[in-house]
Amino acid sequence: MKDQAFHIEFSPGDDGYVIARCLEIPGCVSQGKDRNEALLNILDAIQGCLSVMFEVDRIDPKEHM
Repeated sequence: MKDQAFHIEFSPGDDGYVIARCLEIPGCVSQGKDRNEALLNILDAIQGCLSVMFEVDRIDPKEHM
């Protein structure tokens, strides 16, 4: 299996937190009190998003007919 690289964009939030977005997964966003916490949180969010995406792919359409 080939390793997948994800691009993370950091930006300041209105409340002083740091916002982190995974550019390859629409809607995959997290935040943290600082850049390090935001990075840890977005890595967790990426794992969660991918887990849901792979679960959806496992659905057999024949089961829903």
